[in-house]
Amino acid sequence: MLIALAVILGIAWLLGFTVFHVASGIIHVLVILAVVALIAHFVGAARGRRAT
Repeated sequence: MLIALAVILGIAWLLGFTVFHVASGIIHVLVILAVVALIAHFVGAARGRRAT
């Protein structure tokens, strides 16, 4: 589920940054959230917790 969230946020960032030309720096928060979701997924997997 965290991987899907990261992919969706990454696509939203890419579209906002390139296609819609959002001029605000706040659009980069989406890519930060995507990276955090990926890290959380891999840390949870490394601890042996099963993703549901």
